[in-house]
Amino acid sequence: MNLYAIKAIYKFEMSRTMRTLFQSVVSPVISTSLYFVVFGSAIGSRISEIEGISYGSFIVPGLIMLSLITQSLANASFGIYFPKFTGTIYELLSAPVSFIEIIMGYVGASATKSILLGLIILATAELFVPIRIAHPYWMMLFLVLTALTFSLFGFIIGIWADNFEKLQIIPLLIVTPLVFLGGSFYSISMLPPLWQKINLFNPVLYLISGFRWSFYEISDVSITLSLSMIMIFLGLCLATVWWIFKTGYQVKQ
Repeated sequence: MNLYAIKAIYKFEMSRTMRTLFQSVVSPVISTSLYFVVFGSAIGSRISEIEGISYGSFIVPGLIMLSLITQSLANASFGIYFPKFTGTIYELLSAPVSFIEIIMGYVGASATKSILLGLIILATAELFVPIRIAHPYWMMLFLVLTALTFSLFGFIIGIWADNFEKLQIIPLLIVTPLVFLGGSFYSISMLPPLWQKINLFNPVLYLISGFRWSFYEISDVSITLSLSMIMIFLGLCLATVWWIFKTGYQVKQ
């Protein structure tokens, strides 16, 4: 294991956060704060409680997941796409560095940035609403697994994309709507029975439900099912990345 190579890639990607601090940290925190102001005040005044939790507190896990998923995708996809775009990826591929070390460097940095951002948003949320974390270890487990999984997914998108437009298609047109429809701002028990069943096919629902359970011990699906779904998605992403480097798809072309 070439730890020096992993460290070099990791430090380079982490340093990019400092160069784009406003875009990477400040902007997501401001956007999340606006969600609290708009949803917490406007909708919260009409919905007093959901399952015994004030509406402002109820949406905190969903907002953290929204930022965590979108930032994990953005950080990882851009991190690997930019070397492809500039051609510097061939220097990386010609170096004595295995694909496992490349993934650990890029995905590790992306996940770290997303986890830190999630914790910053959690601290920011406490300025607006009271928060209770019933299971902090479970909360961190879901935070880390989600960041790793969607960083891997973002890495796959960055490899697949051959222009900036493709880089944004999946996050904007597929993932973000799934997050909004996955119970970020409501419980699916509030939906008609038919839509409750349809929503069960949304994989993001299981992530948000499990994460919210770690806060308030309430969920739309069982914690076991939530954890199983994220492990399945993580396994699929790992298998896809292995296939990409085995075949050289969009990397050695």
